[in-house]
Amino acid sequence: MFHVKQSSNTSTAEYGVDTPLARELADLTARRKALEAVSVHFDGPTRIFTISNQKGGVGKTTTAVNVASAMAELGAKVLVIDLDPQGNASTALGVPHTADLQSIYDVLISDVPLADVVQVSPESPNLLCAPSTIHLAGAEIELVSQVAREHRLRTALNDYLAAHPMDIVIIDCPPSLGLLTINAFTAATEVMIPIQCEYYALEGLSQLLGNIRMIQKHLNPDLTMSTILLTMFDGRTRLAQQVAEEVRGHFPHEVLNTVIPRSVRVSEAPSFGQTVIAYDGQSVGAVAYREAAVEIARRATKENEKGH
Repeated sequence: MFHVKQSSNTSTAEYGVDTPLARELADLTARRKALEAVSVHFDGPTRIFTISNQKGGVGKTTTAVNVASAMAELGAKVLVIDLDPQGNASTALGVPHTADLQSIYDVLISDVPLADVVQVSPESPNLLCAPSTIHLAGAEIELVSQVAREHRLRTALNDYLAAHPMDIVIIDCPPSLGLLTINAFTAATEVMIPIQCEYYALEGLSQLLGNIRMIQKHLNPDLTMSTILLTMFDGRTRLAQQVAEEVRGHFPHEVLNTVIPRSVRVSEAPSFGQTVIAYDGQSVGAVAYREAAVEIARRATKENEKGH
């Protein structure tokens, strides 16, 4: 039996110190520290986002609630309007939305003031939600006969903001272009599009952009497509990287530098009635959404500075 004397110059990589996992943890730690030092000011006009993509399963609701929660954590006063009949945004924000409660449905159909349905999320006093209920499923048909049917949300929201100033409003849409989504586009100032980093990512995007142009022309000339967020990114696959490169090539100014990775914590959080920011704020998914919120907020600051 014999022993081999280890050289004092042996690389730390041989001991597993410099491994992909170690580098990933070091990177995440550095990003957490950077976020702790961030300071963002919300002193411009109210920014009203509609989160839209006709393709389902791209992370619309997940993006809506987590960006909202991250913005509230940064000090913004945030209102989430849940326009999806499934009510997933209401669930994730911990807001009751049973059929017997007044909701955004009553605002659109019965002219109930928005202030009467808004609830404060248990996550933060800065985070409010106008919930959806199952009644919203029939609203598409009922809106057809309403006066100024495309402007009903805009009118209600303007009345609300006049008495209850907000820094950010985020409207979560259903995955279709019906009257609910048109109401969201008409009420908003900005469109945020989550795009999944998978093969069919750009499918339907040209149609969505055409719909946005139609809304701009006929209903809301102030609407801009300001933000594209890449979601469900898996850096281990070449496909995800190719999709990201292609989207950035088409929309170099709109795509955020931040990408949202696939994350178990992000998927788990809604089952606990929480956003991932509240559920596990130090996880990689939460850190990514917090970074996205900072980037979105800072983009507005730069635009305001250009305006002056």
